[in-house]
Amino acid sequence: MDHPSARTRWAILAVVLAADVLDLLDATITNIAAPTIARDLGGGPALIQWLGASYALALGVLLVVGGRLGDKYGRRRLFLAGLAGFTAASLACGLAVNPGTLVVARLAQGAFGALVIPQGFGILGAAWPRDQIGKAFSLFGPVMGLSAVGGPVLAGFLVDADIGGLGWRPMFLINLLLGGAALLAAIRLLPRDTGDRTVSVDGPGAALLAGAMLGLLAGLIKGSADGWTAAPALLLVAGLALSTAFCHRQRTAANPLIQPSLLHNRGFTSGLFVGAVFFAAVAGLLYVVSLFLQQGLGRSPTGAALGLLPLSAGIVVASIACYRLIGRFGRRLVLAGLLITLAGTSWLLALVAAAGTDTGGWALVPPLLVVGIGMGTCFGTVYDVALGDIAPDEAGSAGGSLGAAQQLANAAGAAAVTSVYFTAGGGEAHATTVALAVVAAGTLVCCPLVRLLPRRAPDRHQ
Repeated sequence: MDHPSARTRWAILAVVLAADVLDLLDATITNIAAPTIARDLGGGPALIQWLGASYALALGVLLVVGGRLGDKYGRRRLFLAGLAGFTAASLACGLAVNPGTLVVARLAQGAFGALVIPQGFGILGAAWPRDQIGKAFSLFGPVMGLSAVGGPVLAGFLVDADIGGLGWRPMFLINLLLGGAALLAAIRLLPRDTGDRTVSVDGPGAALLAGAMLGLLAGLIKGSADGWTAAPALLLVAGLALSTAFCHRQRTAANPLIQPSLLHNRGFTSGLFVGAVFFAAVAGLLYVVSLFLQQGLGRSPTGAALGLLPLSAGIVVASIACYRLIGRFGRRLVLAGLLITLAGTSWLLALVAAAGTDTGGWALVPPLLVVGIGMGTCFGTVYDVALGDIAPDEAGSAGGSLGAAQQLANAAGAAAVTSVYFTAGGGEAHATTVALAVVAAGTLVCCPLVRLLPRRAPDRHQ
């Protein structure tokens, strides 16, 4: 097979990385900007919860579908369509005039992101020789780590800068420049492929999953914002009913979203559960800490973003370190990450419970750093270890399923933990301690289940 020149290969890598960076930035920016947006547009706690959950919901539900569509219609075509749609949805976010239009635009962002992200590795696999592709993949960790640190800081700076009197809107409108440049480069550079029209996509399964998650999230958010009346209860019941229907569809569909053999693999299902609970817990933690910094300690968006830097730094350092260690320590690293996260969360909880809104900024640095190290240790290991007993022909389906589960867990966790925060009452400090206790409990539940995971990650980490 003929490959593009070295210069073109690196340019293609830059395009794929740019798309992934855009996705990560837009997944994290509302952690910082949500209180400001809610004050501007109204919507209160419900909008704060929906801003992050809607994006992750659409991305998670459609991630596996996006990968299948790329196989069917061609990765280049889906990448371009997704990137164009993501850029247009970003414009819609920046121009939103009320909470409803902003949430719909965030859903569209996540949906188009789900068309883009799964195509990246396949595009790189077609452009790079097999013996050199490791160079390309090795850049993803550091670039994503820097984006995770830089995203909230960029969001805080853009909100506080109030460019042109637009407030929070430039943090979405900047995607017109970034996404537009990436789209033009992609049109010029990405290799053409035809796809395989025999590939089938389980549309009904995806629709049932979307309805189930939407019902559960809407019930949680409406209940915490408006009180636990009949409406949120009915939404939760509908979500559970659709979840049951989705599980039935998984057993009966000819080409279900999750390969059936994977669900009979104890190591994989245990890793899926542990990862989902952990990602849900820490997604909620990130939102709650941001809310406490702004609403409890009175920090600006930039101040809150800078306050989260120790946590972000811990994630980056631990993720990079664990890439080298996972082959040796396997699931023991997962347990270490859970225990470190639990220790940092408990420390943070005790600090807020003791000092409340008088907590000093420097006092938060050590526990947030510890939490970040624990999170980074798990981020870099739990799903890799879950793949340890997977057959080679199941790897693609397993990886896609785990990625989708992570995004859905992010959506559910952000909604659930912030629902606890908003219904706890008793002031910002009390609400934060109760929410952190829920995060700690979720992390603790995961610890004894680690022994069910495979002992080692796949051989590529050895």
